[in-house]
Amino acid sequence: MAYTPEKPPLAESSDQLRARIPGWGADLDPRDRPSVPRELQPDPGRTGAHWEFPERQEEKWPRERSIEHAFLTPVFGTSCPPRGLSGVVRKLAYARYSEGRAAHWLLLLGADRVDAVESHLRSFVTLRPDNPITETGVLSELSRHGVTSRVGRRRADLNHQVLDPAVVAGPWLVAGFLGYAVLKRVVGTRAGR
Repeated sequence: MAYTPEKPPLAESSDQLRARIPGWGADLDPRDRPSVPRELQPDPGRTGAHWEFPERQEEKWPRERSIEHAFLTPVFGTSCPPRGLSGVVRKLAYARYSEGRAAHWLLLLGADRVDAVESHLRSFVTLRPDNPITETGVLSELSRHGVTSRVGRRRADLNHQVLDPAVVAGPWLVAGFLGYAVLKRVVGTRAGR
């Protein structure tokens, strides 16, 4: 069982594995292993653990759990609870797909992008909205040798350098255009009354 101090038993014996897998067990002899002095634990009680199974952390909300695991790990992070549409996407990734599937990780990457958009939108209703000019490092391109550090250096990121302004400024331009269109429509309908 996971999270207990003893090692889990092998599914097959050493002789069965050696017969089935060529070269298996080449490091079973302690004289051939460089980590033996530290690895040997003659007394299983000398692990330093004061528990047989760790005390479980309290769940304040239903946590995401991989479908490969029987239960949630005894200790888990609580700094970023899933919320909004990104939380729904994260929960879907854990509930439906194994960690060995690309769909699981692609959904988590998509949830991160959705979370970034949600955070930008949330910043507009605060007293200090995001500032794309200072927070993206655009000003440092001119003042901190941004251009000269790329010219003639055979850097890998030169391929997408042309796309960077569109990726960074594109969402802001789209949001500004949509805001302008909504404002124009609202003002137009009020003037028409």
